[in-house]
Amino acid sequence: MGPENAGEGDLAVIVAARNEADRIGETVRALRAAFPGARVWVADDASEDGTAEAALAAGAEVVSRGKPHGKGANVTAAAEAALSGAVSPQYVLLCDGDLGASAAQLGPLVEAVRGGECDLAVAAFARRVGGGFGFELGFAHWAIRRRCGLQTSAPISGQRAMRVEVLRAALPFAPSYGMEIGMTIDAVRAGYALREYELDLEHRATGRNFAGFLHRARQLRDFARVYRSRRQRAAGS
Repeated sequence: MGPENAGEGDLAVIVAARNEADRIGETVRALRAAFPGARVWVADDASEDGTAEAALAAGAEVVSRGKPHGKGANVTAAAEAALSGAVSPQYVLLCDGDLGASAAQLGPLVEAVRGGECDLAVAAFARRVGGGFGFELGFAHWAIRRRCGLQTSAPISGQRAMRVEVLRAALPFAPSYGMEIGMTIDAVRAGYALREYELDLEHRATGRNFAGFLHRARQLRDFARVYRSRRQRAAGS
């Protein structure tokens, strides 16, 4: 067993998914192969396409709700389930359900945290696929810089490894798509060290069509909400 696989029993992997039946099985299998012994949880946000069943068939444990609650709330529920066992994990890896086979490339994030390089390791995609005009991404950069002073290259990446103490400090996650921005701000304000790592990952592209623009509009709305909420938290602290 190599050092990259050592101690996998102390790792919990939490996968965010909604309507990812065509990719979730491959994602879970890649994670189980990359992190043998780790518990893999899928936070299924009331998918309507058999995502939960595909995740179970691939060997994951599934936390699923009867109606959509948004990414932040659903991953919070899965994280609480992962932390509620008799033995709590020491490290946690978060990722999105559409990574497919490329989920096997997330090892460097866990290794960075285990090795003490940082408390929270975030993946930056080496290749950009699809996307919009960058308004929402630009706002995310600006919001994090304004709220905690950190300059980021991947502010909304959902691929993150962390010590369990960081996870506990970040819970509950900010609602919906504000989850990653809120997590970054909360972790940095709490004194945890964040580093970003460029990895060769793939995910489902958000196109320049009506559905894609609607998705980005919802992201921007949630980013603005978490930005305002962290201002209020700072004022009351």
